Amino acid sequence: MKTECEFVVQDFDGSIPALQAGKFDANINITITPERAEKVDFTHKYYQTPPAIAVPKDSTVSGTSPEDLKGKALGVQSATIHQNFAEQKYAGSTIKPYPTGDEARTDMVNGRLDAVMDGSILLTEWLKKPEGACCKLLGTLAPDPAIHGPGVGIALQKGNKELAEKLDAAIDALRANGKYKEINDKYFAFDVYGS
Repeated sequence: MKTECEFVVQDFDGSIPALQAGKFDANINITITPERAEKVDFTHKYYQTPPAIAVPKDSTVSGTSPEDLKGKALGVQSATIHQNFAEQKYAGSTIKPYPTGDEARTDMVNGRLDAVMDGSILLTEWLKKPEGACCKLLGTLAPDPAIHGPGVGIALQKGNKELAEKLDAAIDALRANGKYKEINDKYFAFDVYGS
């Protein structure tokens, strides 16, 4: 878009109300879901990755199914699709929501959780860092379209069609001119756009 942006830091669980209140114009990195689309408008998706589960390296948990995690403490970031997914699909686990994913991962590192669920990119990148050296990716999960929606987009106030059209055009141009692939290949060994 060739637009200079001012970045505003906002806790995730208050990000949609803050957007609705006009505290900022756009909210990046929001999964497009029918429930959220009732409150805000979305651009086209710009990436989609599956959810994943990480565990300590010495964990006895061997799989990612609800049965594998039955009776285990599973940490998630509150007010996210991961919390919704865990609560609906992993009812036999103790689901523990945290204000941030970092706090959930810290509690797992400190032995207060058996596993964490988050986006596969986020967990993979965390495991590459010193603070993630304790742990391993147990595996990715098949997204549920009813919960995970079509992907991640940029949330906008309802009715802001002019900004939505500009952002959509920019996303489409990046995909068409090869810049998206260039950026993707620099950071990831897979296509983050998804199918």
